[in-house]
Amino acid sequence: MKLLYFLLFFCCVLTAQNQYPKDYFRSPLDIPMQLSGNFGELRPNHFHAGFDYKTQQREGLPVYAAAEGYVSRIKISTFGNGKTIYITHPNGYTTVYAHLQKAVGPIQEVIKRRQYEEKSFEVELFFKPNELVVTKGQLIALSGNTGASEGPHLHFEIRDSKTEFIINPLFFGFDSFLKDTKKPQVTAVYAFPLDSQTSVNQSLRPVPINLTLQKDGTYLADPVMANGKIGFGIIATDMDDVSFNKNGVFGVQAFYNGTPTYAYQFGTYSFDEMRYINVLIDYARYKKSQQRIQRLYRTEPFDLSIIKTDSNNGAISVVPNLSGTYRIEVADYFNNKTLITIPIAYDTKATVIPKEVTPSNYFIKAKKEYIFEKDNWMVTFPANTFYNDFDLNLSVDNKVLTLHDDTVPVHSNFVIQVQDTTHTASEKEKMFLGRVEGGRISYNSTTVKENTFTAKVKTLGKYGLVLDNVNPVIKINKPIEGKWITAQKELKLSIYDALSGIKSYNAYLNDQWILMEYDNKTRQLTHDFSDGIVAEGANILKVIVVDQMGNSTTFETRFFRSQIIK
Repeated sequence: MKLLYFLLFFCCVLTAQNQYPKDYFRSPLDIPMQLSGNFGELRPNHFHAGFDYKTQQREGLPVYAAAEGYVSRIKISTFGNGKTIYITHPNGYTTVYAHLQKAVGPIQEVIKRRQYEEKSFEVELFFKPNELVVTKGQLIALSGNTGASEGPHLHFEIRDSKTEFIINPLFFGFDSFLKDTKKPQVTAVYAFPLDSQTSVNQSLRPVPINLTLQKDGTYLADPVMANGKIGFGIIATDMDDVSFNKNGVFGVQAFYNGTPTYAYQFGTYSFDEMRYINVLIDYARYKKSQQRIQRLYRTEPFDLSIIKTDSNNGAISVVPNLSGTYRIEVADYFNNKTLITIPIAYDTKATVIPKEVTPSNYFIKAKKEYIFEKDNWMVTFPANTFYNDFDLNLSVDNKVLTLHDDTVPVHSNFVIQVQDTTHTASEKEKMFLGRVEGGRISYNSTTVKENTFTAKVKTLGKYGLVLDNVNPVIKINKPIEGKWITAQKELKLSIYDALSGIKSYNAYLNDQWILMEYDNKTRQLTHDFSDGIVAEGANILKVIVVDQMGNSTTFETRFFRSQIIK
């Protein structure tokens, strides 16, 4: 029955791949497809939602509509996807183009007009089917590096227009743009004891398993000796023939004595499932070493639709007088596979390596609600804040709340409250509940009612009340006071706030609001003189920056400019 269940699962996946149109969409770029990130790749707190197209390490490449349709949404943000265009197509799918430098033609005109109407660089626009119609191959934008992008590239997605589920672009024929004859690389295999009584190779901690390459190209692991319930995990990446990046794998299957135990494929999933990456991987090891070990078991079921398991959730019970063979198959979309065989036997030897001790004073059951009060602090964990039960370390020292550490993943918001009677009313207006780790302070949106500060957060660690009465900093990159700057095409300034962070920025030329684009990576504001606001002759520039606590800084300068360039 188990084998039939898994065969049905993978048959459904193959059938799903075939239901998508293979030649409807064109590539959004006119250069050969090279990927710096693929669909399902493991990222911080999420699975990658599409393709990251390399753009030859530069910005400004033409970006084309992948098919006919209409621009249904535009979002301009300083974080996340940056400048993003969404095109809805008549076949029921939506394509997404992100980290753009700028839109072009009528699309850019609409964006610029709305930015000036709303007096905001960050805008989100929605359109009806007959408003911004595009044809297949129409130039819609230029590639860029906006938002949270770490380098010039184009992020491209395909979504189901009704469900918003994201779908692997390879299902739509994009595999024809990519050559891949390389097997996925498995750089490490780990065995995990899954309860406090089980040892693996005489260890109560996860242990790496040595692999030996065989003549047939498969891998044989050293025998695993255990005496209870265990699970396995892998560190795996994939490369194609042209991109030269270590990207994510497409699918993993595990078998014990030939019977399927665990499997997943990165075909389609919802944005609501993204955060489950933190329980698919060994999160604690990731936070300590940046290694993402993909678990091939789960201690508690969770709602990640791509996973299929047996009734034991992928765990293996190693009992006396029985030995077995565990097999792992790691595949890419092109069916290149890496196969690993692991012999397993029962072990009677005494434990040598003890379980790692975690300082703790409470035990948390993930499915229950908890309220902790200590000194002037209160913490509320709603039910299902966490994925698994764990030992919690909670303490208060020198006005800092220690909530364990960030090696335990959090799925949903919990609430921190603190009572403060030592600061004045005016000081409280400038205070927030911040995460204070290693000399760094992270701002959290905080409400204040009388003496109580409240914040919803999603990360364990150290928290304290932070007083921010420091004004933001504004610096002009190239001083222009009293100068003629006719040859300059842009105005550039740098803005920075050390504590709570920038909340708003507004700029004015001769008391008229002007658009300034903000790049959070470089902390730069840029105004393009082609907007046509600058006056002939003398101009007065005023820039006002406000942080999250209401501290503000105003910068003013006077310059001259001629509209006639000699």
